Amino acid sequence: MPKVLRIDGYRFFFYSDERQEPPHVHVEKGDAVAKVWLQPVRLASAAGFNPGELKRTRELAFEYQVEFVERWNAHFDN
Repeated sequence: MPKVLRIDGYRFFFYSDERQEPPHVHVEKGDAVAKVWLQPVRLASAAGFNPGELKRTRELAFEYQVEFVERWNAHFDN
C-alpha cells in the first residue's frame, strides 16, 4: 500500500492490486475513507467525512493531481 501524501491529517495512498482500474487515490483521515478518481478529479466514494473534509479532500486531489498520476504511473509501470 504505497503512501503518496500525508497532509493536514489526510493520508493519500494506492492499493497495489488495483492496476486494472483508472488512476485514483484512496484517502483516510481517522475512521473516514474515500476514493478519488484522478482523470478527471472526482469523488468515487466516501464514508465518514463531513462536507468540509470532503471539500478539502477534493482540493488536495486537485492540487496534487499531476504528482498523484505520475506516482500511479511509476508504481504500475505505465
